Amino acid sequence: MASLEEIREEALSRIRSAEGLDALNDIRVEVLGKKGALTALMKNLKDMAPEERPKFGQMVNEVRQTIENALEAAKKAGAAKAQELRLKAEVIDVTLPAKLQKMGHRHPNTLALEELERIFIGMGYEVVEGPEIEYDLYNFEKLNIPANHPAKDEQDTFYINKEIVLRTQTSPVQARIMEQGKLPIRMIAPGRVFRSDEVDATHSPSFHQIEGLVVDEHITFSDLKGTLELFAKELFGADTKVKFRPHHFPFTEPSAEMDVSCFKCGGKGCRFCKGEGWIEILGCGMVHPHVFEMCGIDPDRYTGFAFGVGLERISLLKYEIDDMRLLYENDDRFLKQF
Repeated sequence: MASLEEIREEALSRIRSAEGLDALNDIRVEVLGKKGALTALMKNLKDMAPEERPKFGQMVNEVRQTIENALEAAKKAGAAKAQELRLKAEVIDVTLPAKLQKMGHRHPNTLALEELERIFIGMGYEVVEGPEIEYDLYNFEKLNIPANHPAKDEQDTFYINKEIVLRTQTSPVQARIMEQGKLPIRMIAPGRVFRSDEVDATHSPSFHQIEGLVVDEHITFSDLKGTLELFAKELFGADTKVKFRPHHFPFTEPSAEMDVSCFKCGGKGCRFCKGEGWIEILGCGMVHPHVFEMCGIDPDRYTGFAFGVGLERISLLKYEIDDMRLLYENDDRFLKQF
């Protein structure tokens, strides 16, 4: 009995003077553990008289409960003290101004693309996307660009192997859609393209294009001119004028370049249009009959037109940016202007 009382008093004294949870855990192990002092004392139970065993067992349980309660109380008090110290160390000055969260903003290219998509969707066009890694068959052959054409020179095109390239235009999407044979077609194909160009104010090896295609019965060059004139007026203003200059593209015949009147000077001539009053904007033309044949469309029944415009060119013109590299440098001072 004396040993039991001694264990209780010593344990309570150690608990009162303990500092930290580790010290309390050590006391628990040394007193209440499998090899602890209280457990060792219980081994004497077999040597006691039978009538004394119940009373001794009851006293051992009472001491155990007293020590456990003291440990739990000390643990809670230690946790509360630790939290108090932490709160004192982590003082927050509520009078300080809040940190302003910088919100992102859509890129000029994204803004221009959304506007172009809105214009053409409003005219009944569908937006279609395709793979950036493309077969030579779709990037060149089905667009009436034979094997000996200069556009297939490795100086202009990134080749992965003889049959696979990084697409140089989004026109392969048009060929893939025509192959499906679901006519009529009214679509635009925006996306990233790749060409082996040196980086400067107006060129980049990676840029974006938007190509359009219409295929139906009785489509004429007049439909092409009317569509693109409406597009130019929606994009640059109702007073915008357009003109078409003869050109050559392998996949269209006849082909043309389209210019728009300078929206800064109204066609009078200024620094923005280099004194000419006109700004080149896109290439277009009637789809070549041979392209129809290679895509499984009857050129005697169907006609169509196609056009392509550089998205960066639209961004540069619309937002009066004089260096294409600014679009890719992610300088917040530039981007936040939009």
